[in-house]
Formats: sequence, C-alpha cells, structure tokens
Amino acid sequence: MTTQSNTPAGWYPDPRGAAQLLRWWDGAQWTDHTNAAPQGAQTATAAPPVAPPADPAKVQRQVQQQAGVAPTAQGGGSLFSEPVLVVNQKAKLIELTNEYSVMDQSGNQLGSVVQVGQSTLKKVARFVASVDQFMTHKLEIRDAHGTPQLLMTRPRKFMKSRVVVERPDGQVVGEIVQQNVFGKINFAMNVNGVQVGAIKAENWRAWNFSIVDHTDTEVARITKTWEGLAKTMFTTADNYVLQIHFQLPDPLLSLVVATALTVDTALKQDARGLG
Repeated sequence: MTTQSNTPAGWYPDPRGAAQLLRWWDGAQWTDHTNAAPQGAQTATAAPPVAPPADPAKVQRQVQQQAGVAPTAQGGGSLFSEPVLVVNQKAKLIELTNEYSVMDQSGNQLGSVVQVGQSTLKKVARFVASVDQFMTHKLEIRDAHGTPQLLMTRPRKFMKSRVVVERPDGQVVGEIVQQNVFGKINFAMNVNGVQVGAIKAENWRAWNFSIVDHTDTEVARITKTWEGLAKTMFTTADNYVLQIHFQLPDPLLSLVVATALTVDTALKQDARGLG
C-alpha cells in the first residue's frame, strides 16, 4: 500500500529506530533498502512520512468477526486509553526483526512495536538456526509519533520466559513471568515482587488469553485472529486483538498493554508448535 506524501525520494534516518542506519523512501513508501550512515554525510532533512493507514474495513472485520469483539465506544485515541487494541505483525517469510503495528478498532494507527538493539551477527544467527530462546530480545513500544512509551526486555531463556517492562527513562514498571511449561501456559504480572495480575492461556496451544487482576477478575482478553492457512503456514505474521473491559490503573494498565504487545515474543517466538 502506498500513501500520498510531499516528501521526496531519498535516504532518511531509519523510522524503525536503528542507530546510524538510513532507509530508502521511494517517494510513496519505505523500502527494504538500508545503508549505513557515513559519519558527517549530508542526508535528506525533510520529516520522514508517516506509515500509511490500514484498511478500516479489514481491521473492523478482524475485531468483530475474527476476534468476536463487539463494537464499543472509542477511547482517548492513545495506546493507553483505547478499549480495543489491534496488534498486527508485519508478515515476513523469515523472521529476523519483530515489527508490529498497533491500531484502534477503526484502523487508526496508535503506535508500533519495534525490535531494537539487534546486531548483524544476531540477525545472521536467527536466519541460520532456531536460537531465539537463547538470545535477549528488546522491544520498544512507540506512540503514533514514534516516541518511545515502554521498553520490554526478554532475557535469554531456557524453558520459561521473563519480560521486564520499563519506562523510557529506565524506571522499572514490572515483570511478566512465565509460571509453567506444560499444559495451559500462565504468566504472572509482578510489581516490586508482588503479583498484581496474571495472563492465562485458555488452551494448551496458547491462542487466546484471559488477563485477570489480583482478585482473579478478568480485566482484559487477548484473542489471536486467524489470517488464513497460506499466510499462517508460510509467513511469521501473528495478529491479536486486545480488549480491555474497563479503565485500569497503572502500573496494571501498562503491564496489560505490554503483555498484549509482547505475548508472541514471550511465548511463541521459540515455540511455534504452541501457536
């Protein structure tokens, strides 16, 4: 999909956040062509164009028909004020960098999730072997303007995942910790060592999750949406709908949003047999 833009074709700072990397804008859309930024080199200075909008009808179909979420009133227009978040991973034949777009139930772009801090060597290792679980992964949640809102770090794991959620200034919000390996996978949401909620898979394949607070009351739900056999088999795209039942207090709200945007990395990234 292309979009109208007055920004001319050229090399611009990578909108995905890669340091010292330029990405080619062809006048209508970002391409896959990147280049290292030579020190002191002059590059185009126009503001990078925004991502093209999603097809509202497709997003609404994903929410209402695939996820079974009834239309609800719009929220405040941000990642932390909308009752429904639509999380769609960019489809790639081979997954070397995790990238997600985050929209509201009408298809309006609210933000993105981008994997950061990957070296070329790490990408090569991910290409030639299934070693994701032995690597540390960092994901940055950004708002619609590209400003970081949360940083998630999943340290290398052996059997169980742990995701540390931080503010952009490094303040720790809490942790999402996998509780078990077999059966229906459950995660605890902890703040300062105290459990404030949990994420419970509703079947052993970990397709859908119920999110509860410390009283075991469901406060939100994650539903994986089916994209068709061909796409599911031959690409790495994972799409989800997060429905938050009522306005939640922080830090529980931040942990719920972080959970919905990182559940694929926390669980399925190295266990495709589960998802």
